[in-house]
Amino acid sequence: MPASFTILPERGLVYVHYSGFVTIGDTRDAIADYLRHPASRPGQMQLVDLSDVTGFEDDIVELIKLQAGKADLFRPADGIQTLLVYYAPHDEGFAMAKLILRSWQGVTSVMATIQRHEAEALDILGQPERRMHDLLSAAG
Repeated sequence: MPASFTILPERGLVYVHYSGFVTIGDTRDAIADYLRHPASRPGQMQLVDLSDVTGFEDDIVELIKLQAGKADLFRPADGIQTLLVYYAPHDEGFAMAKLILRSWQGVTSVMATIQRHEAEALDILGQPERRMHDLLSAAG
């Protein structure tokens, strides 16, 4: 599956992993699954791992529609902000992250950044681990 997630409720963190060729439908399905998950909460930090992305659908019109819906999800009434960190060590994932980051402009309830190194991505999120594998092992 090109898009999957793991909620780490004790850390207030959602680890999202994309792999292969990613379509907008993959993202839409993952968001729907996340919203139905009993551990999903407003304001959970998001660590989006794009290290295994080999390509992505770059239909800007559909992306804008998807991001408009996501902006509503990340704009809770109580003013909670959400921190999104995109980990993109390779050029394909980095290009995908840049496109997504541009679509968050103007959404004040979302703070988003792209990082090329695992340790820096985890550090921004306040996690003590230096590798994603260690984060998932420690939380499991």
